[in-house]
Amino acid sequence: MDSLTGRTIRWTFDDGPMAGVAIEHAFFPDGSVSWTIMSGEHKDASRREKAYVAVKVSDRVWAISYLAASGHTLTAVLNLDDGRVYGFGSDEKTLTAMDGRFEMRQ
Repeated sequence: MDSLTGRTIRWTFDDGPMAGVAIEHAFFPDGSVSWTIMSGEHKDASRREKAYVAVKVSDRVWAISYLAASGHTLTAVLNLDDGRVYGFGSDEKTLTAMDGRFEMRQ
C-alpha cells in the first residue's frame, strides 16, 4: 500500500472517550478526510475535514493525523500486520491515548 487516497478505514477503539464506537474515515484525492460515526449514541454524525496527513512509517505501519473543525486532533497509527490501531486524541484541554482494531473497507 503506497497511499491512503481512495481508501476507507473503519476503526473501533477499546478505550477512551469513543470506546466501542465504530468510526469510518474516507481519504480523498484532494487531501481531505471524512469521518462517519457508525454506531453508538452519535450514529450517523459525519463531517468532511479540510486536510489530513499520512506517513508510511514502514511497509506495514501508517501514521495518520487530522485537525477537526471542532478543534479536536486525532492521530492514529495503523499496524497492517495485526489490524491494531493506536490513537491519540486531543483538544485544548485534554490528551487521551487509545487503542483498538481497524479494517480496510476499500
